[in-house]
Amino acid sequence: MTDFETVIGLETHIQLNTITKIFCSCKADSWGDPPNTNICPVCSGLPGVLPVPNKAAIQKGMLLAAAMHAEIQPVSHFDRKNYFYPDLPKGYQISQFDAPLACGGYMDLPLADGGVRRVGIIKLHLEEDAGKTKNENNRRLIDFNRCGVPLIEMVTGPDLRSATEAAEYLTRLRQLLRWLDVSEAEMEKAHLRCDANVSIRPAGADYLNPKTEIKNVNSIEAVREAIEKEAERQMREVGMGNKIKSWTLEWDENTGVLRKMRSKETEADYRYFREPDLLPFHISEAWKQEVLAGLPELPEERRSRFISHYGLPEYDADVLTSERSLSEYFEAAVKAYANDPKRVSNWVMNDALRMLNENNLTASQLKLTPQFLAEIILLIDSGVINNNTGKALLMKVQQTGKSPQALVEEEGLAKVSDDSAIRIICQEILVGNPKEVESYKSGKTTLMGWFVGQVMKKMRGKADPNIARKILEELLT
Repeated sequence: MTDFETVIGLETHIQLNTITKIFCSCKADSWGDPPNTNICPVCSGLPGVLPVPNKAAIQKGMLLAAAMHAEIQPVSHFDRKNYFYPDLPKGYQISQFDAPLACGGYMDLPLADGGVRRVGIIKLHLEEDAGKTKNENNRRLIDFNRCGVPLIEMVTGPDLRSATEAAEYLTRLRQLLRWLDVSEAEMEKAHLRCDANVSIRPAGADYLNPKTEIKNVNSIEAVREAIEKEAERQMREVGMGNKIKSWTLEWDENTGVLRKMRSKETEADYRYFREPDLLPFHISEAWKQEVLAGLPELPEERRSRFISHYGLPEYDADVLTSERSLSEYFEAAVKAYANDPKRVSNWVMNDALRMLNENNLTASQLKLTPQFLAEIILLIDSGVINNNTGKALLMKVQQTGKSPQALVEEEGLAKVSDDSAIRIICQEILVGNPKEVESYKSGKTTLMGWFVGQVMKKMRGKADPNIARKILEELLT
């Protein structure tokens, strides 16, 4: 029986988070707005209008191209891509064909076995989005709000070898887009859309077979599932002696089923020609350097630095570099603490990150600043407060915006280390719980933790637990 391998290429459409559309002044992000409320004569394709390029869209495209190791072209131009769908009011889409914004590029994808898969980029260009159609009560309704929204289309080579690799590529791409602040990259809001080209071939072969294209997938998990099902279908077809035809397939999210839409178009079907209403745009070296000066340290580079410079485990480095603002929060806290980075990492991952998730915030939005987090850890280290009080302080600081030291003083949260004060409470606990005292003296020594807990509860968590334990052991002998 022939062993097959899956060959996958991904086409991604990335909505750039500009304020306005790519060729007009209409609002770009109209998610949740009523249909056809963010349109004008330009983006709705009325006769006689002229498009004007959005400089911010070009600059965000340059940032992404640089991060993907692509070569930004000094001169590029727009083209008309001709096709006739109800949601395309002009009858063509303004895109780029033979002179795109950037050429080449790649993303290195770490593999489970420790290797790296280099995923090449064969196309990276700017274009406008089309509108949206939906069927309702036997009618086709059209919403032009998305017409003219700025997109980057980025197409990989046939370099991915499994549905899992495709999902990992999309995960890392989404992370990069947010890291660069070029897109919100929320697939459920269509900020990031993906079509998958899938084919199979005998394992070890170096030629490409006919491919199918999967459309209408709106989550990373859906991409994974759709690719797995299509690869399995192709293997069954070939196993029965049938040939694979180049169809465009639609993924039904509700049923998890692929359906045939149409035969797949080729570039010749679109009859590209130069956009006559837009001049070529020139990217000078000075402009490019000005834009790329804002290119931050990239996620994989920062992850490697966190491991080598701070001595963090790979797991910590992965979590802390999942979002740019979180990685910056961690570094600022380490600087303020000026001590063990791993201790800071534990607090960020276990406590600050939980606070972010529960409140749907980013690290930059926290009132619990990195400096305040470091202050709490230092208060614990110096014995001013205990660990439980420190945990409680996190939320108090987030709710009030006050410094930990101020809250400790205002609310009397400092740890009580006075032996005489703790001794009085210990004696009260023992007098009030004679059965537990008898059980302890009969050999149930595990009750010591319960006794300490009662003292901490009575003193609102402010007692030094080590002193409390020492006094209790003395009184119970």
